[in-house]
Amino acid sequence: MTDHAADDPLGDGDGDGNGNGAGTDLFTDPAAALARIAAIYETGTARLREHFKAYAAGQPIDGRVRAWYPFVRVTVERFRLTDSQLSYGFIDQPGVYQTTVTRPDLFAAYLTAQFEQLLRSHGVPLQVGVSGLPIPVHFAFPEGLPAFGDLAVERLRRVREHFDVPDLEVMDDRIVNGTYEPPLGEPRPLALFTAPRVDYSLHRLRHYTATSPEHFQKFVLFTNYQFYIDAFVRLGRRLMAEGSPDYVAFVEPGHVVTPNAAIAGHADTLGEPPSRPPQMPAYHLQRRDGLGISMINIGIGPSNAKTATDHVAVLRPHAWLMLGHCAGLRNTQKLGDYVLAHGYVREDHVLDLDLPTWVPIPALAEIQLALERAVEEVTGVAGTALKRLMRTGTVATIDNRNWELRDHREPVQRLSQSRAVALDMESGTIAANGFRFRVPYGTLLCVSDKPMHGELKLPGMADAFYDRQVNQHLEIGLRALECLRELPMEQLHSRKLRSFAEVAFQ
Repeated sequence: MTDHAADDPLGDGDGDGNGNGAGTDLFTDPAAALARIAAIYETGTARLREHFKAYAAGQPIDGRVRAWYPFVRVTVERFRLTDSQLSYGFIDQPGVYQTTVTRPDLFAAYLTAQFEQLLRSHGVPLQVGVSGLPIPVHFAFPEGLPAFGDLAVERLRRVREHFDVPDLEVMDDRIVNGTYEPPLGEPRPLALFTAPRVDYSLHRLRHYTATSPEHFQKFVLFTNYQFYIDAFVRLGRRLMAEGSPDYVAFVEPGHVVTPNAAIAGHADTLGEPPSRPPQMPAYHLQRRDGLGISMINIGIGPSNAKTATDHVAVLRPHAWLMLGHCAGLRNTQKLGDYVLAHGYVREDHVLDLDLPTWVPIPALAEIQLALERAVEEVTGVAGTALKRLMRTGTVATIDNRNWELRDHREPVQRLSQSRAVALDMESGTIAANGFRFRVPYGTLLCVSDKPMHGELKLPGMADAFYDRQVNQHLEIGLRALECLRELPMEQLHSRKLRSFAEVAFQ
């Protein structure tokens, strides 16, 4: 690893920006490009780990120990119109496009798919080399920086004198938000996230969910109640005991794994749960191809919803859905009815600076059809009878759980003007972040109370409702994701979420 790359912000090895510097290789084979990226990354991170362990053991270090992320770049001299219906894998303006890359082991399938489509779309080689963006030593340890018992407090404080540490200046969301403008002469973004931004989220996911990013699947359910998680755990363990033909393992926080009995010969749960419950526990019904289902209990509130989706987004899921409870706002609704969101009133406020509230969050046809189909199949209700069980309409997402305690006139008037049929604290945030991160999104809620009509969520009523309704609601959500899995990816990842100047990587 050569130190001169640190002075080369374009990452081409010689600082001249022409893409032909020392250490930059050209590839027309996606596998070979990925292998080169992996070699750069593994060499650099191994060096950081080796020197940090020596530093923790008290050995002296002269100067700084550094390593740099690999980059991939393409140069497109003219726009070539493609008839592809994909939302990714092409560039619609001539220029130089580049991104830094991390964890090629974790993102191998994803990167290969992006490379293949770029090569098909433009026929130009992939340029791979060492970037000028340093790898923080914390991120060289995928499992987290080890707690070295011999590392004195004073030496811990001086880590930044010898190693690069995380820098918020290079891991913001300006690319995603469409506000990033590269300096004159520098490449435009090739992907939504830089390598440090990805690494940051991978470590945050491990912290919040107590499961490794490696376990996450491409289809994700979010919920705001533990009851849904309890039902998901029962289902996951039962499928493993029955030898499900679709799923190979069920993983719980703390790397607690229940294998598929038909594969492992037993369905005994192995591993120990974490000593302290995580803030947002995640559970994973895994498939060999990664197209299984992960479920996260995000708890209550838009801040949690944003936190979870901010980090899950770097894994580039194929779709995420919100399953949870809501307040029904219409007198014609009954407890246990479903609400399929086709629009959102966003009063969560946590995304106001990233995605202004004047930006509409549209319903996505593929998601809506899958959810409606799943409700029909699971409940056995169709046609006009389905309209009595499930109402399609606007969901209002707010940040005040005790809105009922205010003077009702003003909020009720606004809710009426918006035509909202339900109110919650997470759905609008999850949908808005799906829109922002180009992840297909949807919402199916269950009416658990009607505060405007005297049906409050009180303990006795709630317990009976949960026992009756949660299993069916979860089954609907799982069936909807299975329907989405049947779709061609070019149909699910449509161009509906592309901006004017979109990055090539989905």
